[in-house]
Amino acid sequence: MARLPRITIPAYPHHIIQRGNNRAATFFADDDYRFFLECLRRAKVKCHCKIYAYVLMTNHFHLLVEPAEAGDLGRFMQSVGRRYVRYVNETYGRTGTLWEGRFKSAAVSRDEYLIACSRYVELNPVRAGLVKHLEDYRWSSYRSRALGVPDHLLDWDPWYEGLGATKKERQDKYRKWMDVQSEWDEIRHATQRGRLIGRETFQKQVEAMTGRRLLGETRGRPKKLPGIAIEKVL
Repeated sequence: MARLPRITIPAYPHHIIQRGNNRAATFFADDDYRFFLECLRRAKVKCHCKIYAYVLMTNHFHLLVEPAEAGDLGRFMQSVGRRYVRYVNETYGRTGTLWEGRFKSAAVSRDEYLIACSRYVELNPVRAGLVKHLEDYRWSSYRSRALGVPDHLLDWDPWYEGLGATKKERQDKYRKWMDVQSEWDEIRHATQRGRLIGRETFQKQVEAMTGRRLLGETRGRPKKLPGIAIEKVL
């Protein structure tokens, strides 16, 4: 059966997962993580994308990326993949494929689902048992968003900026937000299937834009952090 075209919506965030082939390791040393972050930085500038959140795990990575125009997301991932695979092959004297296949992605609505996806991305090291505390993991966007550690790779998404009037207020509220449970299964399944992460109204809007019937969207809503308004924004 032919694969359905990927749903990519310009000017909307997309949750992306890319795994190593056969779930094998893709990062072997600290320099590998650093080089990959540089690949992201270069691709971001070249392909006119914004990066809202990321985490680099041993054998896969998650990104929350917003492309400016149609085709930018594919070019972004192609740029990152090619540059990093060439580096790994040259550094470790290997050949063959590094990645599992084409990356998985799901468009995300511009509401509480956006920050729920950021939380899903950044909690990976704790869920995987790599660290007990998120601040101990270097290869993610958490320390910048929650602790103010400089990270020139990141852009600030509108939901995060709405958490407070000052950097400290945003960081404090974001740390509290990380303790709220969310729809992990729904986010993961939507991304694996290339569907949508958002409310039913978001699904209907994208269906109208694409002319496609879309199933497997996230149901329900991420739980609300006390003191933070939930805006009705698509």
